[in-house]
Amino acid sequence: MSTAATFPATSAVELAVVERGGFVESRHIGSAIVLGPTGETVQSLGDPSELILPRSSMKPMQAIACATAGATFEGERLALTTASHEGTDRHAEVVRGMLAEVGLTEDALRCPPAWPGDRATRDALVQDHGSPSPVRHNCSGKHAAMLAACRVNGWDTQTYLDAAHPLQVHIRETIERLTGVRIAGTVTDGCGAPVYAMSLESLARGMHRIGTSSERSPFAMHRTAGALLRAVRENPWAVEGPGGDDTLTIERFGVFSKKGAEGVQVLIAEDGTTVALKMLDGSNRAGSLVALALLARAGAVTVAAVGEALAERPDLRVLGGGKPVGIIRASV
Repeated sequence: MSTAATFPATSAVELAVVERGGFVESRHIGSAIVLGPTGETVQSLGDPSELILPRSSMKPMQAIACATAGATFEGERLALTTASHEGTDRHAEVVRGMLAEVGLTEDALRCPPAWPGDRATRDALVQDHGSPSPVRHNCSGKHAAMLAACRVNGWDTQTYLDAAHPLQVHIRETIERLTGVRIAGTVTDGCGAPVYAMSLESLARGMHRIGTSSERSPFAMHRTAGALLRAVRENPWAVEGPGGDDTLTIERFGVFSKKGAEGVQVLIAEDGTTVALKMLDGSNRAGSLVALALLARAGAVTVAAVGEALAERPDLRVLGGGKPVGIIRASV
């Protein structure tokens, strides 16, 4: 991708605001699309046809590609393949187990060394004179799945992140099958793996196909997608971690929730209703609350349940002198 860019501000609409003492202090603008249970467009905000980089919201499609290539994990290990986890000891232990299952150690990971995102884990690691490591990187589960697929197929494990590697070619083809469109461009994600430019609508349609898949499907890709959905809903802790937006949303509503860096968020309700959005300023702080508001408007979750859940989230409160003086709220 060279001259292509995320949609301009003129193609964006207000999705959320930050209020302090009744004064609107900040506005989050972006684009969003809602697909109904059968895939029809229920709502379109801004211009969802413009290109975005889905970042980690693309992980479910990458996970399905790895699984169909032979990385056949189950339960919490399968859930970790689509995670942007907080690097807790439990996350690291599961990733190490995934690698050991195919005869590898964490030294095979090519994601950058990282400190745990979870503060308690990071503090404990510092006190023990630990250091950043690839297994603590939030994408290590995805990388473990990629390495497992390489081992099964006899592909090189040193260069598995190269866009021309057989694994990455398979991932790209799988994503194109799920979205129904050709990839618009390829760049490098923060973890070193390829990330593909696509429209927000394409992302939504790919995720909708995953969200409406069944483990009883005659097609392997859809059976795999159904198994991934179940693994995530049964192991929400694995997808992010304590207090994380995705984990809390999955626990509270039973939906499939996956955020991506730079303000991307995808939610899939149990009936297949799918929301995909992108905050143009790259902030993730309002993504899940806007996506939940859109799901509620579409009737996939109740307005009352969303209100109760959001009222319990301290990160949505605006503080003044340590006391609540405002709120971050959806505009949709």
